[in-house]
Amino acid sequence: MKLSRRTVLTGIGASAWAGSLPLPVRAQGSPYRFKVGEAEVTVLSDGNMSLPVSLVLPGRPPAEIEAAFKAAGQTFDAFNAQINVAVIKLGAETIVVDTGGGPDFMPTMGKLAERMEAAGIKPESVTRVLFTHAHPDHFWGVVDPLSGGTMFEKAEHVMSAAEFEFWIKPDVDSRVGDSFKPTAVGTHRRLKTLAEQITKRGAGDEVAPGITLVDSAGHTPGHVSILLRSGSEQLLIGGDALSQTVISFGHPDWRWGPDLDADRAVKSRRAILDRLATEKTQLLGYHLPWPGLGRVERRDNAYRFVAA
Repeated sequence: MKLSRRTVLTGIGASAWAGSLPLPVRAQGSPYRFKVGEAEVTVLSDGNMSLPVSLVLPGRPPAEIEAAFKAAGQTFDAFNAQINVAVIKLGAETIVVDTGGGPDFMPTMGKLAERMEAAGIKPESVTRVLFTHAHPDHFWGVVDPLSGGTMFEKAEHVMSAAEFEFWIKPDVDSRVGDSFKPTAVGTHRRLKTLAEQITKRGAGDEVAPGITLVDSAGHTPGHVSILLRSGSEQLLIGGDALSQTVISFGHPDWRWGPDLDADRAVKSRRAILDRLATEKTQLLGYHLPWPGLGRVERRDNAYRFVAA
């Protein structure tokens, strides 16, 4: 039997769980395309994820959480998040920003390869892969389950130097909380395998024409967001700087459990929100409701996300 990457992913479970997912998630098989100046941005869903309240809002009184979501007309019993992968086409460049979780992290992820195929985007056409950070749901999907190498053999792989140096340390599991030790080990192993293919850059660097890394550290030590400029238009691809519509925007000072440096993450969140609201720059959120595109407005002493 002839095996393709799509066949392998399906066999591992990329499609097997589709029947158990809610309809809004299954409907996201179609790509979402929009323009930023001359650039075409395609959003592809790698799937979704769910994390318990105790992990994402540790120590926060349940009544306070309930009140925040009630005020927004919502309820909250878990962090149910999309995995919105961006592909940018600008001039001769085809750039993938983050690569999803792959088939080994959560059974509701690992759909990027088949979604790229359906969208007519071939892995060999990708010129660069940019990582906002190396958490599993952003990084593990770069690994090809057939070869064990990268899915994007012809692409330059770019990660901030601070991010690379943190996860490549052999004792990285001792630098994260107990809940994240297994994923830290998995990230270290994958990063070590791909280390020679990764270019290390710094916040503020232009990594491709019109594309700059923006410092948004705190969620991880070297977390960056990706700023796309084309003509008079801008888009910020925020990674995990802003992860949840009620909390990240309405309560940016609340501690978010997956942030490795909570204080620095709050400062980064505040700075990004202020910049987005002031400059009226579009935001593409990796975990925001599909397709994650919208704008930020000031509201009282905080902010709100307005979907496109």
